[in-house]
This record gives sequence, structure tokens and C-alpha cells, in this order.
Amino acid sequence: MRWVVSVKGVLVVEGSVLLGLNDRGEWELPGGQLEEGEQPRQTVVRELAEETSLVVDAGRILLADTFDVVPGRTVLVVAYECTAVGSLDVRASAEHEALRWTPLGELDAIALPGIYRRAVAAALVDDAEALRDAR
Repeated sequence: MRWVVSVKGVLVVEGSVLLGLNDRGEWELPGGQLEEGEQPRQTVVRELAEETSLVVDAGRILLADTFDVVPGRTVLVVAYECTAVGSLDVRASAEHEALRWTPLGELDAIALPGIYRRAVAAALVDDAEALRDAR
């Protein structure tokens, strides 16, 4: 079996996270498929530029886990903590029906798959706490 790898970015700014509305009516983290010869960190930077028009730096890996996108289609999701470089003005590409800065307190009220909720939660844990818990 050959895995499809989807690399996602978690961008939290002033208590809100950037999400995109996909064609299944679900909100998701921006990002996309790892291309041949590309490193995952490069993928998330490229994909966020393509999908949102943002320039980002990719930080720590927040999550790496499998996800059943639809029945019979499992992907490996790798999520990176990202930081915007410059403007926070976003423009949706054809990849998403809409982009939105979603307040963290509203995540329970929207259709957001659990794997993306876990990635956002991991971004809210500081590095020192994450290192302590990993021991």
C-alpha cells in the first residue's frame, strides 16, 4: 500500500485558527499533498501560499496520524505549527469554498474532523510542556 501524505498547517493568531471549507462541507486545516521529491516542511509552506496567499514559516510537528477522509480513502496527516510572515490577509483558492479565522471557542460548533481538532489543541500546548510530557 502506498500512502498519500497530507501536510497541514496550524496557524493560530490572536485566539483564532485559520480554516478552509472543503467540498464535503467540512472545515479543515489548510495544506495538501506531499509531492515527489518534496520535504513535508516545504509542502506546508507551498500549500499555504497556494491556498491562502499567506507566507508562513513551519515550526514544530504537532501531529502525525492516519485519517479516513472518506470510506476507503485513508491518508497520513502531518500537521505543523505555522507562523505568518507579513500580511494576514487571506484569499481562498479554488481548493476551498471559503477561508475563515475561527475563534478557538467556536470550534465545537462547526464540522471540523477530530484529527484537526487534535492538531489545533497541540498547537496550544507550549514547547516546554510538550517536551515534559514526551519524557
